[in-house]
Amino acid sequence: MLDQTSDETPETVARKAWLSLLATAAEGRAAKLLEPLSVPADFALLRAAEIGSVMVRGRAGGTGAPFNLGEVTVTRCSVKLATGETGHGYIQGRRKEDAQTAALIDALMQTSAATTLQTEVLEPLKREQHDRAQSRAAKAAATKVEFFTMVRGEDQ
Repeated sequence: MLDQTSDETPETVARKAWLSLLATAAEGRAAKLLEPLSVPADFALLRAAEIGSVMVRGRAGGTGAPFNLGEVTVTRCSVKLATGETGHGYIQGRRKEDAQTAALIDALMQTSAATTLQTEVLEPLKREQHDRAQSRAAKAAATKVEFFTMVRGEDQ
């Protein structure tokens, strides 16, 4: 869920949404969807894809005080298009190609190719993410146990 504070513009909220979608896409999927499109992709690497780690914070029960949960491996990349737009990509895990693809799509989404990318790359990724969530929910529902209490004779 995206938190929108008062100083965020609609463009910032939209960018957060597509970066989140790209960060959670299946390995190699964004590149596969981008490949057949004829979008200009002349770019320079500002920061080549590099692997590192970030600290993940958690909250007990989702509402308690935040605490450091542990470190997670991430890959990040930054690119700059020939037209001047800058894109960034962060991917959980050790996936340099996916981080570079995410950065490239982020930069291209700031150009006139945004509509094409939205329909041909981001919408399919969103549907796939929804399908994965539905599948996971169905598997969890299959293990659900219903408890009930029978009335015993001596309890009446």
